[in-house]
Amino acid sequence: MKKTLVSALTTALVVGAASTTFAAANPFSDVPADHWAYDAVTQLAADGVIEGYGDTTFRGNQNITRYEMAQMIAKAMAKSDVSAADKALIDKLAAEFSDELNNLGVRVSNLERNADMVKWNGQARYTYKSLRKEGAAANGEGNGVKKRSNSDKLLFRLEPTAEVNDHWHVVARLDATTELSDDKGSDGNVELQRIYAQGNYGNFQTQLGKFGFYTPEQGLVFDNEMSGANVTFGNALKATIYAGRLDVSDDKGLYLKNYDQGTKKVLFNDDAANIQGITLQYASPASKWTGGAAYYHLNSDGFKGVTDSFNKDEAYTNGKNEEDNANIWSANLGYKFDKTNSLFAAYANNTTADNLDNAWQVIYNYKGAQAANKGTWGAYAAYRYLGTYASVFGTEDAQVVGAKGWEVGANYAPFRNVLATAKYFNGKGIDSDRDVDTLWGRVQFFF
Repeated sequence: MKKTLVSALTTALVVGAASTTFAAANPFSDVPADHWAYDAVTQLAADGVIEGYGDTTFRGNQNITRYEMAQMIAKAMAKSDVSAADKALIDKLAAEFSDELNNLGVRVSNLERNADMVKWNGQARYTYKSLRKEGAAANGEGNGVKKRSNSDKLLFRLEPTAEVNDHWHVVARLDATTELSDDKGSDGNVELQRIYAQGNYGNFQTQLGKFGFYTPEQGLVFDNEMSGANVTFGNALKATIYAGRLDVSDDKGLYLKNYDQGTKKVLFNDDAANIQGITLQYASPASKWTGGAAYYHLNSDGFKGVTDSFNKDEAYTNGKNEEDNANIWSANLGYKFDKTNSLFAAYANNTTADNLDNAWQVIYNYKGAQAANKGTWGAYAAYRYLGTYASVFGTEDAQVVGAKGWEVGANYAPFRNVLATAKYFNGKGIDSDRDVDTLWGRVQFFF
C-alpha cells in the first residue's frame, strides 16, 4: 500500500500549474475545485505535514478524485509530530473522506469536527502590464508608430470558507486594488467579487450565488464571474449546467478592439445578460486524454449591432441591427505525454455573429511551478486567435482579445508560497492587421 500511496501522491503533484495559462489538461476529477479540502491540504503542506504539495496544484480547472485526496490524508494521518491545529485539520479531512479511507484500509472512528468553522486564505500580488499597439494612419492602415499603455496594480485578496454542515459551505472572495502609477485604487473599498453556497453530494455538486465562471476550454470563452446557479454531476464524464446573469455593463462590455485600436465601443443599453450553458468534460486517471464540448446562450441589448450581418459604421452610428443574442459552442482536447509535457487545444464559435466570430488556441505546457514547493518551475508556448465575439470574456493576461499571435511564458517559485510569472504576447489585430504586443508579469504571495 505504501508504494501505491507514493505513486498516487507523485502523480497528483506534477499536474499543478500557476495560472489559467499553465493549467494543462488534467486527468483528475471528482473533488470540485472550490471544495474546502484543497485549502486544508494546502495548509498542511505549508506546515510541513505533507511535503511537496503546492498551493496552485489543484486550482482553477484542476480537480482530483476523492480516492486520491484520501491517499494524501492517509499520509498526513501517519505523521505523529504535528501541532494541535494541524491534528484538528487532519481529523476534519478524515471525517469528510472516511469512506475512501476505510476502503484504503485506514480505519476512521467517530472523529470530532474542527470547532473552527471558518477558514481564511488569500494572497497579495503585484501585476505589471505593458501593452503596445500600432496606431492607425489616415487611410485606416497601420502607421508604424506604437502607442504604449502601462499598468502597475496591487491586489489584496481574502477568500473565506465557512462550513455549514457535512455537505454545504459558503465561499466568498473579497478584493481591494491599488494602481501604483497614480496611487489610486478602490478608495479604500473592499469589493465583494464572489459569494455563493456550495453543496457536495458525492458525484453531484451545486453552486448558488455569484461564483467563478472559468470554462473548460481553459478560459477561451469565459474567465470571470456570473450570478445564478450551476449543477455538476458525473465522475469521469462530468456535465455542468449553468443559468443566471452576466455583467455586460460599459466597464466590462465588448469593444470594437480591431477598429481604431479600441477607441470605439459598442453602446450598451443593458447592464446584464441572461446566460444559460452546458459543458461536458471527460477526464480519467486511467487515460492520458481529456476532452469536452460546451454550449452557451446569452441574451442582452448589449449584443445589438455586433451580430447578424454586422456593419460597424451603421451599428456604431445608429444601431440598425436588432439582434440581441449570442450563441457560442466550443470544443477542447488535451493529451498528457508524460509527467512534464502536455498539449491542449480548444476552439469556439459564435454562430450568431458575422465577424470576429471564432476563437482558438493551442498550448504546449512543460512542468509547472508549485507555490509551496521552492525551486519548482514551468514554461509554456501558445498560439492564440481570439475573435472578440467568440472569446467574449476570455482570459486577458498577456493575450489580447481581438488579436492573433504567439505567446510564451514561464513561472517559478523562488520561495515557499511565493510565485513569479512572466508572459509575452506578439501578434496582430485580426481585422486591422496592426501590430500589438504585451509584456506581462506577476508576483504572488499566498497565505
